[in-house]
Amino acid sequence: MIMLDRPEIVCICGSTRFVAELRAANRELTFAGAIVVAPGEAGELITDEQKAGLDALHLRKIDLADRVLVVNPGGYVGESTSREIAYARANGKPVSFTDPA
Repeated sequence: MIMLDRPEIVCICGSTRFVAELRAANRELTFAGAIVVAPGEAGELITDEQKAGLDALHLRKIDLADRVLVVNPGGYVGESTSREIAYARANGKPVSFTDPA
């Protein structure tokens, strides 16, 4: 039986205010052959309960990933993304940034 290498799994993190940038990173990684897991898009205001659920779900996405890419135009990293970075690092996941500023 021939075993094929599994593509790299990359979890994208970043503020949902940067939807266009998140989508661009997703597209670029996908065309590079990665499996991409990314934040969900609500497209509308959500409740605090829904936000908490999405935040917890995103941590599980980080668990699945080989590495994390933080989409941070202008160097911006918000509160939720900061928690995700800390979680990823605490769990041994490499973290890189689109904008090191």
